[in-house]
Amino acid sequence: MKETKHITTKECTVREALILLDQLGSDPILFIADTDHQLLGSLTDGDLRRGFIKGLGFDHSILDFVQPNPKFIYEDEYNQEILEAFKKKFFKIIPILNKNHQIVDILNFRERSTILPVDAVLMAGGQGKRLRPLTEKTPKPLLKIGDKPIIEYNVDRLIHVGVKNFFISINYLGEQLEDYFDDGSSKKINVRYIREDQPLGTIGSVVLTNEYANDDLLIMNSDLLTNIDFADFYKTFKEGGADMAIAATTYSVDVPYAVLEADEFQKVKSLKEKPKYTYFSNAGIYLIKKEILQMIPKGEFYDITDLMEKLLELDYNLITYPINGYWLDIGKHEDYKKAQEDIKHIKF
Repeated sequence: MKETKHITTKECTVREALILLDQLGSDPILFIADTDHQLLGSLTDGDLRRGFIKGLGFDHSILDFVQPNPKFIYEDEYNQEILEAFKKKFFKIIPILNKNHQIVDILNFRERSTILPVDAVLMAGGQGKRLRPLTEKTPKPLLKIGDKPIIEYNVDRLIHVGVKNFFISINYLGEQLEDYFDDGSSKKINVRYIREDQPLGTIGSVVLTNEYANDDLLIMNSDLLTNIDFADFYKTFKEGGADMAIAATTYSVDVPYAVLEADEFQKVKSLKEKPKYTYFSNAGIYLIKKEILQMIPKGEFYDITDLMEKLLELDYNLITYPINGYWLDIGKHEDYKKAQEDIKHIKF
């Protein structure tokens, strides 16, 4: 079990349960399990109070006080609609069970707004040459913005939407990233590393492992600072029936002259005075079906744009997702300086 503070056994005494509930502060609920971790019931302060009113005492079994049929969700069977329904009914904490009715995790909506069934792959192998000398001894993803490294903002925001499985693709000074996150246990996540022996482009390293647990992958550059709504991004991806979703940021160009638009015979059709053109630009964040990985050649340099072109050629469904919030690609010194200021004012 990943989370234990909300779980106790049927051998727990009433007095011990009161102490545990008091220690839980603003989340006072316990889930009672047997010796095999199977869920037997839930217990709150209210359940104890109602039991005392009925004449139960401190010498009674904790099972005399519990609610025997608490709400729960099965792992691998929930979806975003089920989770949203729980939130609308003001449920704050839900146990997650496996097929044997054993508690495998606890979902606390204050700590995790939802659970996205994706594996996250963070691309962190670049040398960050444009940021030298800052990156001569430190990999760019570990450069600090405010009080923590760039990559950690992305990891923490993905944790908040329930992502558990992380893969970090490393090359240049990669051992520092391994030392920093280790196996992820300090953040209650699973972190594994994809090691490039040679540069493999912006997505080539993703196929160096076959340990992905979910059918969908969220792949992103680790040197981005963004508050993209990952849950809405995933919802758009699924509802659109997409094979790949590409997060996009807007890029505008102001033309300082009048623009003539002509047909193929050079006949002027319209005149626009100093127009502004807005384009969608690749933001370096993607959702793809795991099955798409078979199109990526192993051990070869391969960019994400190569994959996009292949999917378009084969008429796969690619969609864009405009980022309505903050996004910054920290590639140059001026970007890094801007990020240091922006972090003081933007919520991540």
